[in-house]
Amino acid sequence: MHHARLTINPKFAVGPISRRLFGSFVEHLGRCVYDGIYEPGHPSADAEGFRTDVIELVKELGVSTVRYPGGNFVSGYRWEDGVGPRGNRPRRLDLAWHSTETNEVGLHEFGSWLEKVGSELMLAVNLGTRGTLEALDLLEYANIRSGTTQSELRALNGRAEPFGVKMWCLGNEMDGPWQLGHRSAADYGKLASQTAKAMRQLDPSLELVVCGSSGAQMPTFGDWEREVLTHTYEDVDYISCHAYYEEKNGDLGSFLASAVDMDRFIESVVATADHVKAANGSSKTINISFDEWNVWYLDRFKKVEKIKGLDNWPVAPRLLEDAYSVADAVVVGNLLISLLKHADRVTSASLAQLVNVIAPIMTEPGGPAWRQTTFFPFALTSRLAAGEALATRIETPQYDTEVHGSVPLVDAVATHDASTGTSAVFLVNRSQDEEVVLTVDLSALDATILLDAQTLSDSDVYAKNTLEDPERVRLSRNKSVEVRDGSVVVTLPPVSWTALSLG
Repeated sequence: MHHARLTINPKFAVGPISRRLFGSFVEHLGRCVYDGIYEPGHPSADAEGFRTDVIELVKELGVSTVRYPGGNFVSGYRWEDGVGPRGNRPRRLDLAWHSTETNEVGLHEFGSWLEKVGSELMLAVNLGTRGTLEALDLLEYANIRSGTTQSELRALNGRAEPFGVKMWCLGNEMDGPWQLGHRSAADYGKLASQTAKAMRQLDPSLELVVCGSSGAQMPTFGDWEREVLTHTYEDVDYISCHAYYEEKNGDLGSFLASAVDMDRFIESVVATADHVKAANGSSKTINISFDEWNVWYLDRFKKVEKIKGLDNWPVAPRLLEDAYSVADAVVVGNLLISLLKHADRVTSASLAQLVNVIAPIMTEPGGPAWRQTTFFPFALTSRLAAGEALATRIETPQYDTEVHGSVPLVDAVATHDASTGTSAVFLVNRSQDEEVVLTVDLSALDATILLDAQTLSDSDVYAKNTLEDPERVRLSRNKSVEVRDGSVVVTLPPVSWTALSLG
């Protein structure tokens, strides 16, 4: 058994927690849209064909913002295909995922679905195979009230009121050779700057996200951010980060420390952005939209036979349907800790994705919907983390990993909401075989009541929730927790994620 100590002081705030930190991502990929959020023939489907069981789970998950419609999909997407009478909409080939897009769900339908779940739309424009003019047309269609060709077309298509989209992504992963329209950082930076300037001429209040690297492992990482921001710094508000993690070669110890890599990734991008700020003599600060992050078994996906053939373009095939384990959920919970620890600069984030595709929610056509293990840390963090993220001091043993070097056995972050007097502490024990007894010093907080203590752990770290056993893994109350003389003492099981709620 190990011992650790955590000290919390509300005077040492990292920054305010943006609700957009708890965003997600819906792409026209696999069964995320069709058979996921939308299944007209399902017993729970509403009048628009949306699964109400999924709607209720999305509400429970606490998703604030949803990035749409991609992803790689957006780089070949014509937004006009998804508006107007459904019977007139074209069927298109989606080159990104070698599938057929029916366009049954487009901007109007997705906007209606977002109103049902209570989330904000974060819209991506196609800068892969299209450009500035198409982005302006979409912006006019979405946001201008009336009196123009595009706004009147929106009204004719059934929506008099504008969508009022504030946050826009200028393309997707344009550094990636797999991306339709992939180009150099200089070429993309010039196009993104031109598009951003044009969109701001129409609506100066927009919040714009420029593409950062698809991952820290990309050979152009760092140089890409510097070059792109050199062209766009005064035109945009955010630069994106994307990161996916998986257990490789049975190295659970390195996998459990994935948040160490996320921390370094964020800090590298912040340093690069601030370098460009200084070089430009700018007074503005660029923040990070971490708009794709999750556990994704990409190596496993690469080994699967890809969809091929000139005449083989299936509709909503089963793609990227990872079943998540307890260990995966602990890593997801730890990645949320990492995002909160950088709340001063990471002010938007999107768990990729929302339903069926590397997702916290799974569905079966005509059947049930259920929560994956990763659902639980996201939902509870979204509910409890409010106010400000606090800088904490932690004294913990270290352990050695093959990938990340020596790392802390326990990782943690705290939040404090001065308006309600509530606080939360989020904790991870990365040990594979030993408990950690953690003492949390609360003497600087006006927190004397333990409201709740929930832990995600299991004797089998690879236990999963499946169609056959959808409630195999759940949160459970941590009965070890005690309040003693201004401190909370809690025992953290091996490979576990814990949330403490204090009042």
